[in-house]
Amino acid sequence: MMEDHLPVEDINLWENMTVAQLMDEFYKSGGFVAKHLAVAEKILLKMFKEENTTFLSFPACIIATGTRGVIKELVKRKLVDVIITTCGTLDHDIARSFKNYYHGSFLMDDVELHRKGVNRLGNVLVPNESYGTVMENFVLPLLEELYQEKKKWGARELIAEVGKKLDDDESILYWAAKNDIPIYVPGITDGSFGAQLWTFREMNPDFQVDVLQDEHELADIIFEAKKTGALMIGGGISKHHTIWWNQFRDGLDYAVYITTAVEWDGSLSGARIREAISWGKVREDAKYVTVEGDATVLLPLLISSILSKL
Repeated sequence: MMEDHLPVEDINLWENMTVAQLMDEFYKSGGFVAKHLAVAEKILLKMFKEENTTFLSFPACIIATGTRGVIKELVKRKLVDVIITTCGTLDHDIARSFKNYYHGSFLMDDVELHRKGVNRLGNVLVPNESYGTVMENFVLPLLEELYQEKKKWGARELIAEVGKKLDDDESILYWAAKNDIPIYVPGITDGSFGAQLWTFREMNPDFQVDVLQDEHELADIIFEAKKTGALMIGGGISKHHTIWWNQFRDGLDYAVYITTAVEWDGSLSGARIREAISWGKVREDAKYVTVEGDATVLLPLLISSILSKL
């Protein structure tokens, strides 16, 4: 069906054009991902302006890139209420608060990199001294300090304490702690931060991380929410945990999903938003869109336009 009988219009470009103006041109263009991105902007603008509980989910990989700054800005400006992500987000956010990551290439010699103690994440280079060493030097002493306070912690509580200790206003964890925005990592052991938890537990067997405490908190958030919306970047556990919990309130009212994954293999990462409707994880009358493409390109365009219009 023709959407409001809108004609397809050519994209007009001009000198000193703003990102917001370009996004408006995307909407008028009618296709393909450009239109999806412009629809996402309209949904997010409505979601951010209304009173609702807003979820943000994303994978760790983009935090190894400059896209970390876009996520940080959303948290700093309190545009989101709940973050669900993966353990690697903690790793990269902490590590980059102390050391640099570097530009690389997808085509570099991985054997040579391994022999030099350099890890490759796509076309980003992560030297050992910028990652594992940093995590050990920062996390283990912090855990020892927290252990003296009490022996049992919820994962979200631990993450908040990390944010309080980071003296870096470029950090996502720092701003989440400062703005009292909870960060939930359902796969808390799957990364360097999780390895530090395991190491500390081996030395202190009575130390406990209560992951079900996080689930109790998420239940309270969901059942108290009048409306919910989500900006979901990438798939996996962070996306699924977001839609999973929202099914208990009959689904999300707003949903924007950015993905590079294909749909035909049946993966959760490739599943479009419309599939979640069948599970009751997104409402039948929800405002939603799936945007296909690389978040390191699309997210800065999307959020930059939105910030100028809020």
